[in-house]
Amino acid sequence: MTKVFLRVAMGFLLLSWPAMTFAQPVAVSCEPLGLSTSELAEWRSDGFETDRPDEAALQLADCLAQPDPFLRDSVGYEGLTVLLRGGGVSETTRRALAQWLSAALDATDEQGFSRPFAALALSEVARTDRIEPFLVPGERAALVITATDYLGNVEDYRGFDDEAGWRHGVAHGADLILQLVLNPEVSGEQLQAMMEAVAYQVMPRVPHAYVFGEPQRLARPVLYAAARESLPPEFWGEWFASLVDPAPLAQWQDAFHSEQDLARLHNLRSFALSVFAGAQMSDNRALQPLLTESRKLLEVLP
Repeated sequence: MTKVFLRVAMGFLLLSWPAMTFAQPVAVSCEPLGLSTSELAEWRSDGFETDRPDEAALQLADCLAQPDPFLRDSVGYEGLTVLLRGGGVSETTRRALAQWLSAALDATDEQGFSRPFAALALSEVARTDRIEPFLVPGERAALVITATDYLGNVEDYRGFDDEAGWRHGVAHGADLILQLVLNPEVSGEQLQAMMEAVAYQVMPRVPHAYVFGEPQRLARPVLYAAARESLPPEFWGEWFASLVDPAPLAQWQDAFHSEQDLARLHNLRSFALSVFAGAQMSDNRALQPLLTESRKLLEVLP
């Protein structure tokens, strides 16, 4: 699969729906409700209580691109999550957040914080639509395209840094995909497109070995997609067959002569083990195809 394919494959989903218009994000400071950093720490310890949830939610989104991990993660993301899960953020504001965060996923991100945290925050907005639908079909379809295009095109594989904190683009993209997979309003065709994006990141096309739990995060939407039983019976066999292909290698045993191919083998094995363990530990019979296919995959890997 190529990046171009991801964009083209998803394009058909919007043919019958109006496109969403996204305002372009701009660089801003992180001062929600006019609070200083010390006051933000106190607000956080109080559980982000506020009688202005809409205003606070929009301003917390401004913190998601901050290089300071406290402002970005502990205030921006945590605060926005608390407000969204508390149910006090209006439909109008959630729609505005969906548009703003979607635009952020396609914006320039030189430091590498803005896009991953926009994806993570957008997963929380998508969660509210899953629990109590508020998006119209065209908006939800646009969100599926945004999520699929983002995950399939992640090229920054930085995870955690002791000073800078998290970036974690692949894992956060998988979290966004997960919330959409769980939404019963998302169609089987849309599920297939999202699974293609997941498959693209199982083995990055750069010599990078996952070390921050990415295979497990990628496995989660796969497990829940299978649990929905909305995909054709032959889908999972074909999907796993595309992963087991060692091309451009003749066989996976040849990976031991290349750093890049060793990383691919490591990532694929970690992913297959995560899917196998998840399916094995579940009582859901709908996951049987995943159990079968992941076992077959593990059996052919050296």
